Amino acid sequence: MRPPLDAPDSPDGIFALADATCVSADPGAAPTLPDAVVRDFRDALSSFATGVTVLTALAPDGAPVGVTISSFNSVSLQPPLILWSLACDSPRIDAFRRASHYAVNVLAADQEWISDLFASRVDDRFGRVAVSPGIAGVPLIDGCAASFECTSEAHYAGGDHLIFLGRVQRFVRADAAQPLIFHAGRYRKLHDDAGQ
Repeated sequence: MRPPLDAPDSPDGIFALADATCVSADPGAAPTLPDAVVRDFRDALSSFATGVTVLTALAPDGAPVGVTISSFNSVSLQPPLILWSLACDSPRIDAFRRASHYAVNVLAADQEWISDLFASRVDDRFGRVAVSPGIAGVPLIDGCAASFECTSEAHYAGGDHLIFLGRVQRFVRADAAQPLIFHAGRYRKLHDDAGQ
C-alpha cells in the first residue's frame, strides 16, 4: 500500500497535488500544476478504461450540436441521474449550458469513426451520421450501444470543466451492440471470453 501523496515517505516521482502553487497572487485562486505533472496526471487517469459517448443537443438557434466525451457516469437509480463534464473552453459549452435537453449516445464498437468525427473541428458533423429525433428534437445517433435522453438538472463548476447533472427521461439499450472503449490513449474493444 502506498503512503498518501503528502506523506514524508512518499516514493520519488509522486507529486503531491496539494503542493501545487498558485500563479495568481489571489489566495483564493486554484493551484496551477507544472505541465509535466499535468501530463503525468492525465496519463495516470488514462489507466481507467471508459466508454465513449457523443453528447448531442440543440443550440438556442435550433442547430444540432455534439461533442465526444468519455467523462460519463451514473449517479442515481432513483431518480435516474447521470453526470458528464465538458471543458470550459469548449466552443460548445454555451450551447450545452443553455440546453434544456440533451442525449448521451453510448457508441458501439464499430462507431470509432463517429467518435473521431465529433472530436474533430469539422463543421457539418450531423450531415455525416444517421440520426433520429428524440425528446425536444435532440438528435439521437443511430446504431449506438445505448442512448439516454435527459433534461438538464444542474451544472457545477469543476476546475477547468463544467459538470452536468442530467435526469434521464428515456433510454434505449441495444442488446447485441458491444460498446467502444477508450483506454491508455487509444480505442479498445471488449474481448468476449464467455466461451472459453
